[in-house]
Amino acid sequence: MQDSTSSNTIDIASGDIVTCTIGNISLCGVYVTERNGMAVIKLDSGYNIGVSHQNCIVQEKHHGESAKVIHEVEQNPLLPCVSIISTGGTVASSVDYRTGAVTSKFEVQEILSLIPGLAKMAQFRSIQLSNILSENMAVSIWQEMAQAAYDEIQAGAQGVIITHGTDTMAYSAAALSFMLKTPVPIVFVGSQRSADRPSSDNIMNMLCATKTALEGPSEVTVVMHASTNDDRCAIHRGVRVRKMHTSCRDAFQSIDIPPLGYVSYPDLEISLRSENTDLEAKNDAKTELSLSLAMEERCGLVYYYPGASVDVLDAYQHYKGLIIAGTGLGHCSTEWVRRLGEMSSSGMVIVMVSQCLNGKVCNRVYDTGRDLLAVGVIEGGDMLPEVALVKLMWVLAHASGDEPRAMMQKDLVHEKNESSFVAWRGVP
Repeated sequence: MQDSTSSNTIDIASGDIVTCTIGNISLCGVYVTERNGMAVIKLDSGYNIGVSHQNCIVQEKHHGESAKVIHEVEQNPLLPCVSIISTGGTVASSVDYRTGAVTSKFEVQEILSLIPGLAKMAQFRSIQLSNILSENMAVSIWQEMAQAAYDEIQAGAQGVIITHGTDTMAYSAAALSFMLKTPVPIVFVGSQRSADRPSSDNIMNMLCATKTALEGPSEVTVVMHASTNDDRCAIHRGVRVRKMHTSCRDAFQSIDIPPLGYVSYPDLEISLRSENTDLEAKNDAKTELSLSLAMEERCGLVYYYPGASVDVLDAYQHYKGLIIAGTGLGHCSTEWVRRLGEMSSSGMVIVMVSQCLNGKVCNRVYDTGRDLLAVGVIEGGDMLPEVALVKLMWVLAHASGDEPRAMMQKDLVHEKNESSFVAWRGVP
């Protein structure tokens, strides 16, 4: 279809190869579309720029969409089986130059052809669970994800990889950590840079995730770049990891503990830290596969800030549970303490965590903290706010009476440390 306007008589269409001039600089790329009166050009570097149509010269016309030939990659039936559950994201993707969109790939042959080397590591099968932006993730999809992983392990998968958008991947990893007990690795992986960019991390992350699915710890983990270099990926515990940068390739960091291990690249050697004495061995016969899907969705997460009105809390008065991310050791204003006391008296389970991320909540040091304890607010230790939220959803769906209070203070899946790991700060 022609992409032109009355003010632009250039014969140009999506997919055409063009050169465009900006000042004295000439650039080559693919015409994507028109936006706000400007031509959107995808450069060879993978980046998009906007230029005037008058500055574009068509070098080669795009003669319609041709079917992309996928060369079948032979799988070795003697290799261990790994299941890939796709939810979206860019870790296995290609670019549609008609729209400029990066499209996720779900079929095994598509993934194997996009990421060379996978077929030599394992035999794969794939499930397309969803194709969403990760900000659209929901509890119901967590449950479908956990069920799919459970079914794949029951069917003989020796490892499970879940491809996921990075924005909410830590939430999903935490959810599956509580829903599943697993005798094999379940590995979340994503990509910070799309596949069309030279700096893309998709191939390295996927290869390292596969190595972890084959030889890593038998729990839910997140595998992503460990640094800005292409030298190794870190294996993060699913309930101790957070996305700490919007776009850096090493955005994911283990909080208050070191990573469980690393996978070097390109040799794909895996090393688990000897300090992690709680690691479950790969294919640990002691761990029996089990699934507990129920979640109480009427839970919320609220960040306290100076001057915050107690009216903020009124929006949650019909909820079953509430996580408060307080300041410092776990504090909020005197007015909030009173309102939280009223909400706790009505039966709501309220847990205090810290916005600091590193270190533990301790409500026994200052008057405000002791007041919070007195009105029934529970100390959340060093749980990350989003992990505390997911845990509360799971606990309230599996316990009643006084049990949820006790369970929120107990370490269930290594989401809480008994002491603050200040010494770990800066550990490579």
